[in-house]
Amino acid sequence: MYEIQMDAIDNGDHPKDLGGSGKSPFVISQQTGKVNLKHSFTETDNEEYRLQVVAQDHRELVMTTTTQITISNNYSTKEINVTGKVTTTFLNVNLLPDMEMLYQRQNYQIRSGLVHFILLQMYWDVVLSQLHYMIPEESKHGTFVGRIAQDLGLDIGEINSRMLHIVSRDEKEYFQVNLQNGILFVKETIDREVQCPNTPFCIIPLQVIVDKPVQMYRVDVEIEDINDNSPLFSSSVTNLLISEMKHAGSRFPLKVAADPDLGTNSITNYELSASDYFTLDFQKYINQIKSLELVLKNSLDREKQPVHNLTLTAYDGGKPRLSGTTHIIVNVEDFNDNAPVFDQPFYQCSVNENADEGTLVFKLNATDLDEGRNGKILYGFSNMVSWEAKESFILDKNTGQIRVKGKLDFETVNMYEIHVEAIDDGLEVQHVGHCKVLVNVVDINDNPPEMLVTSLSVPVPENSPQGTTVAIISVHDKDSGSNGKVHCYISEPSPFKVNPAFMNDFSLTVNEPLDRELKDEYEVTITAKDEGSPSLSTSKTLKIDISDANDNAPRFIQSIDTIFIKENNPPGSHIYTTSASDPDIGQNSFITYSLKERTIDGIPISSYISINPENGKVFALVSFDHEQIAYFQCHIKATDAGLRALSSNLTLNIFIEDINDNAPTFTPLHSALTIKASRSAEPGHLITKVKAVDLDSGYNAWTFYKLKDLGGSGKSPFTIAHQTGEITLKRSFTDSDNDEYILNVVAQDHGEPAMMAEAQIIIYVVEYGEELKFDNQEIKRNGYEFSDANIYLVVAICVISSIFLITLIVFSVLRWQKYRDEVNELKENYKICSNTGGSWMYSQHTQYQISSNSLRPKSDLIVFTPNNSQTPGTEEQVNPQGIILNSAYKLHFEDLEPDGPIKFMVLSILQFILEARAF
Repeated sequence: MYEIQMDAIDNGDHPKDLGGSGKSPFVISQQTGKVNLKHSFTETDNEEYRLQVVAQDHRELVMTTTTQITISNNYSTKEINVTGKVTTTFLNVNLLPDMEMLYQRQNYQIRSGLVHFILLQMYWDVVLSQLHYMIPEESKHGTFVGRIAQDLGLDIGEINSRMLHIVSRDEKEYFQVNLQNGILFVKETIDREVQCPNTPFCIIPLQVIVDKPVQMYRVDVEIEDINDNSPLFSSSVTNLLISEMKHAGSRFPLKVAADPDLGTNSITNYELSASDYFTLDFQKYINQIKSLELVLKNSLDREKQPVHNLTLTAYDGGKPRLSGTTHIIVNVEDFNDNAPVFDQPFYQCSVNENADEGTLVFKLNATDLDEGRNGKILYGFSNMVSWEAKESFILDKNTGQIRVKGKLDFETVNMYEIHVEAIDDGLEVQHVGHCKVLVNVVDINDNPPEMLVTSLSVPVPENSPQGTTVAIISVHDKDSGSNGKVHCYISEPSPFKVNPAFMNDFSLTVNEPLDRELKDEYEVTITAKDEGSPSLSTSKTLKIDISDANDNAPRFIQSIDTIFIKENNPPGSHIYTTSASDPDIGQNSFITYSLKERTIDGIPISSYISINPENGKVFALVSFDHEQIAYFQCHIKATDAGLRALSSNLTLNIFIEDINDNAPTFTPLHSALTIKASRSAEPGHLITKVKAVDLDSGYNAWTFYKLKDLGGSGKSPFTIAHQTGEITLKRSFTDSDNDEYILNVVAQDHGEPAMMAEAQIIIYVVEYGEELKFDNQEIKRNGYEFSDANIYLVVAICVISSIFLITLIVFSVLRWQKYRDEVNELKENYKICSNTGGSWMYSQHTQYQISSNSLRPKSDLIVFTPNNSQTPGTEEQVNPQGIILNSAYKLHFEDLEPDGPIKFMVLSILQFILEARAF
């Protein structure tokens, strides 16, 4: 039997052989402390045995108690006398604090009394029974118990004849004796917990009876406990309801487990599964756990974890160690500390415009982390919802379903904005959650692919390279499977193409060169088609504007234009409007006009004319005089405003038209003449010649002459040539003619209006001698006239001829020098050699052009062929290099030096003349 102590866990009894023989017939149970016979006494056994029993615990500070038992064996009377004494010792005593030593002394007396009680019980059992056997419970049928015949001193051969039999108190045959060998064995399995419930010892008393003569023996069979029962909780699941408002440290009692086994085989410990919120606390009373509590470590939050699943395990101290478990389900009781929350704050949905009343538009879903009444949610429109939305939709307060209430018309209202509130049903306080629903009313549509242009980069520059991304298109099909697989393509030919980018994303890129001037806008229709059957498609047309790049220069209608301006124009008058067009647009097409700087007779052209830079209007800054300047040329430049400005030029030829603003004037020599005419002159005789000069030109300067008849008689003998101004004798003089005639000569131009000048000529009719004198004077006057009028012309011709000659000589020398340099270079680089005809040819490395006329250019590659004859009648001939030579300018220089300067000078003069002629 165990020594029961307040702090003891496991104790054991260990027999100690004092005799030293090691052949003691006694054995002690380490669990119960009972001393039993191992076998029957024999004649060789001692008559007295002294046994010392030691009871020792298993603490770190080992404590023991000892008792000495003296057993006398009276073999003849089959009696056993037992005496003994008890002593207590301490083993392995360490230096302990005074308090612990005091504690040990206080417990010593209690332990000593318990040991005495146990030993007395053991003595009583030994004395009362003649035989005492021990077997473990649950022993199987046939398990050996003891040699009962031998132990009782019965002859094995007589037990059968004497009819040895066993009688049990409860009349249950747990044991049986084999009458052949006298062995007691187990007949029926014994469960100690059934046989001896709630008792520390389980002894089955047996009466062994033999006849002839009748003898009765008492035999006790002690059933030892084995660890055959696991700890068992009263319920496999324990439910606890704990409010989330409980504070840390709160305690909640739990039911302990039950184990019908005893001692160390009973429950010795409890363990709780790992938890951040709970721990286990229990107290031991006399090695037994009587109370068990669940302790709250941290505050609970039902919204984070509404249920805590714990496992409580009870362990016994047997070997093998058995355990029993129960599941503790802790339900956290809710408190209304959370507001309803929608899945998202903003919803967007669509409904067909022909949807029937009651059609589900959208189902809202708000959640409240609370439960029960605190988590019950009611939906409703907020006071921000418009009257139109309330008339068109209805909201179910329990389910959150928005359904069609009235008629929807896409053309009237295509979008509704609805504010919805979700209110919980808490008692103490109510919380509200908000969301916004955007309902788009769309036309009838099943489930075609949905196309969304996520990025559109317009306008597209016309100089964009191939592969430039114009738009990013996202395509989504609400269907799934093959019905949701979408392909995008452009339905019509276009300089763009669609490329797959990522899953459900496509890019629209430039595939061909763009030209805004040819087409400045494209409408690209992109079709998204799924793979369903029948397939559905959606098309989207993108309007892509092509932006301008400054790739076109301004263009005039014609590059050369001619205008005519009447002279004597008022200064500042508008004389011309130029217009250039630029196919570009915007800033690239904004044209400004300007005049290129040049001079006319040393005067800048900007002093004559100006141009408006915005509209191209040309204005005359001065009043032109045809007699001073009849023609000049200007260049108008049109420049656009692009970043890389482009320009073009217009050559404007300006002719100053003459108007009849100058009357004919007679030269001083002819303004007043006195002429003598011979009376004997014949008709047609030249009397004199008058000359008038008109500074105008053309028709306005064309002058004709006539005589002004002042007298009105019309019998004047003179007449005047209208074109030349020659005055001749119309008829012969008569005696009746006057000796003196005054002729009024009128010079009149052909302008509009006509202008005239008048000169008076006096003609004296004289005899022959006087006429000669007059002729000499006339000749002298003609000589003076020649000297004054023509001297300037002669000087000018001489100066011009001199300048021309000097220029020609200098030109010939320069050309000769250049020719020599080229020949030397050709000799070095190309190794010039003569052909079979003795001809020299220039390399095409340098070319000169000679024009025989202003219309047809000729090559300057002249072949000198002194030995070759020309075909008569041939005007042109092609040389071996394909150069056409004009026969009019084929020269033969047989008598000239092949490379002499004279020959080259002649060629240079010829070229100069031809160029001058062409000009």
